Amino acid sequence: MTQDLVLVTGAAGGQQGKTGRYVTELLLARGVPVRAFVRRIDERAERLRALGAELAVGDFLDLASVERAVQGVSTVYFAYPVQPGLLDATAIMADAARRAGVKRLIDMVMLVSAPNAPTPRMRQNYLSEQIFERADIGASHVRATVFYENVRAMVAPTLAADGSILLPWGSEDTRVPLVSGEDVARVVAGVLTDPSLVPGSSIPVVGEVLALREIIGTFHRLLQRDVRYVEISDELWHAGALARGLNDHAVEHLSQLWTLLRTRPTQVKVTDAIETYGGRAPKTFEQFVREERATFAPASAAAVASSAHGG
Repeated sequence: MTQDLVLVTGAAGGQQGKTGRYVTELLLARGVPVRAFVRRIDERAERLRALGAELAVGDFLDLASVERAVQGVSTVYFAYPVQPGLLDATAIMADAARRAGVKRLIDMVMLVSAPNAPTPRMRQNYLSEQIFERADIGASHVRATVFYENVRAMVAPTLAADGSILLPWGSEDTRVPLVSGEDVARVVAGVLTDPSLVPGSSIPVVGEVLALREIIGTFHRLLQRDVRYVEISDELWHAGALARGLNDHAVEHLSQLWTLLRTRPTQVKVTDAIETYGGRAPKTFEQFVREERATFAPASAAAVASSAHGG
């Protein structure tokens, strides 16, 4: 199976964990042929072509382009962004993949999916999984928690500006399950090429569970500056997220997720999937911040000097 052609959706990399790009690179490095499904030919797509990927241009919501993309493919990685259209995209992919004879499909979903799950995206994930499983295409599910990259996107602007973290997460004791997008991709690459995987498998991926105070402490220690948490209302966070360009679907999902985290202590624990399928220990949040330090740094040398002196 490892030498069969794999279709990787979202291969150019989106605004979240960029798992599609990482999966493409990992598979190509292992000698696995990849067809990269991209929205357009741009620098990101050309980089994948240079690495050896075949490019397929199309749209999740366009049946004809999905049909072309799955022809001759045995395995699919399906990663639909947190935006409207998941169930339509699922139905299109399930239909096209079934008719093309796809034998394995791995989708990336939320850590929790159920008919009564607390967010609309989680409830849609449940329905999406049912569609894939009934299509008889060997569907299994990688269940990822909040990406480190999501935290970066939410806190980097204010952290860089004045050392503040503005979130509706309640007290600093609130615990959040987290994972690196790169680690999720390692799990996906391992699952896609594991001949022993049983269809219908569900693989939860959690790299670390941290209290908000630990997240703050990590920033303080690595950035060597004062970092303060400012609890804001759901309404203020909601408005700010929309102003930054996050779509309504994602904002609604995250708003309800934050309410869940601050009102019901998480029982989630670190899983062994990253070591089992990814072949290494999970990347820690500290390692991630160390790698991304420039993203959180003050915008000017003057700001650096001011923060060093408590300004």
